[in-house]
Amino acid sequence: MLTTTGGFSGFSVDDEEKALAFYRDTLGIPVLGTAMGLQLDITGGAPVFVYAKPDHLPATFTVLNFEVADIDVAVDELV
Repeated sequence: MLTTTGGFSGFSVDDEEKALAFYRDTLGIPVLGTAMGLQLDITGGAPVFVYAKPDHLPATFTVLNFEVADIDVAVDELV
């Protein structure tokens, strides 16, 4: 059996500065800058690591989910 001390998820982006602005400024998520990328502090979960990748391609699947009270309100806020 594997003994773990924690966990995290992560995904790549093509522009770390744009990702920082989106997650910190648009969504209001606390973001820590690390030597290897960004760490999103999502309440109630393990950290999410965001890293720049030169040959990044957008995922064709969901990599990060957020629970919201009302999806229509959340979409309107983001638009």
